[in-house]
Amino acid sequence: QVQLVESGGGLVQAGGSLRLSCAASGRTFSLYAMGWFRQAPGKEREFVAAISWLGNSESYADSVKGRFTISRDDPKNTLYLQMNSLKPEDTAVYYCAAHRNFGALPRGQSDYWGQGTQVTVSS
Repeated sequence: QVQLVESGGGLVQAGGSLRLSCAASGRTFSLYAMGWFRQAPGKEREFVAAISWLGNSESYADSVKGRFTISRDDPKNTLYLQMNSLKPEDTAVYYCAAHRNFGALPRGQSDYWGQGTQVTVSS
């Protein structure tokens, strides 16, 4: 029912910035809370950030607070993750996620997932 496609990943030096985008299908985008997760090689997928319906509330993992900003553009059915002051430990595949319950995303739950986009931060 919901398709998510990430883009914007790439290779960047430590201290640099990237902006990830997630394009969602359908006209019910605004009814879903949206989030970003990441998974580094050999590690579990972890929560990064989430944003509620209409963008009224945001949640961030402690590791990215003050550096990453999540936002959404509902008329364009697009989710963003602005990543600043990137560190080598931010290297991972980043996944876009959608869930009807905003509170579920920080708990690692999601109804839909994108295919992921690679972010590599060199030291």
